[in-house]
Amino acid sequence: MIAIIDGGSTKCDWVILENSGKPHLKTTTLGFNPNIINPDFISQEIDRNQDLFFVKNHIEKVFFYGSGCGTLANVKKVENEFVKVFPQAEVRIKEDLTAAAYAAYNGKPAIVCILGTGSNSCFFDGEKIRVDLPSLGFLIGDEGSGSALGKHLLRRFFMKKLPADLEREFTKTYNLSIEEAIKMMYHNPRANAYLGEFNKFIAEHKRHPYFQNMVFDEMKNFLDYQVLPYPESGEIEINFIGYIAYIYEDILRAAAAELNLTIGKVVQKPIESLVDYHKKYILNLG
Repeated sequence: MIAIIDGGSTKCDWVILENSGKPHLKTTTLGFNPNIINPDFISQEIDRNQDLFFVKNHIEKVFFYGSGCGTLANVKKVENEFVKVFPQAEVRIKEDLTAAAYAAYNGKPAIVCILGTGSNSCFFDGEKIRVDLPSLGFLIGDEGSGSALGKHLLRRFFMKKLPADLEREFTKTYNLSIEEAIKMMYHNPRANAYLGEFNKFIAEHKRHPYFQNMVFDEMKNFLDYQVLPYPESGEIEINFIGYIAYIYEDILRAAAAELNLTIGKVVQKPIESLVDYHKKYILNLG
């Protein structure tokens, strides 16, 4: 069997294939970003998943693409945990940008971006991935991401910047104290995911002019920091992967148009396209 995993900071999507390429099962686990969790959590979380527990000794190949796996040190940490669980398997660990590039590939060079809990970008010509910019994480980077938008919302709520109608609705929905927010932001290993969860509120009210402007400005911020530095940005399509790109696609396209950029594909969940790419280009299953 073959395991293909798209690993974000919040959750991982798994597809287990038979050696013939036929899907055997699909499941999810929590996210495995080694920058924000103890690596031991990875093997523990996999073993807690009953679907994976019953097939783990039959897995022969593991392809894991994860946020936070952009350094050799982090790749090794994650690899060590996967080897514990899948001792019979050949394990390959790469960063989530590689999964995004594969999933968004449509036969021609493109800039590929991730807009989920975090954000990132690269250039992919069909064979090689080129990363011109570092991933700075949610504290000083991750422009346009779920954590960035959640941060905007919390800051504006507590600093009395929200319009009265949104402030009332937010208070009614969350009843959130500053003490609880501080605790969850500064004493929580998944603080980025916590911030990202507030996008549910933004998405439910995304037609409100205030949020239209807030999200538009943040999408422009992302394009400015993570797309425009690529010399090809004005000449080729820019493809997007991730929930945030999907739910704010209309605003994202408007922000790109203002900067004379062309957006191609926007894919909410890359796992299905990622599996198709593996079957065609890596596993040679047709």
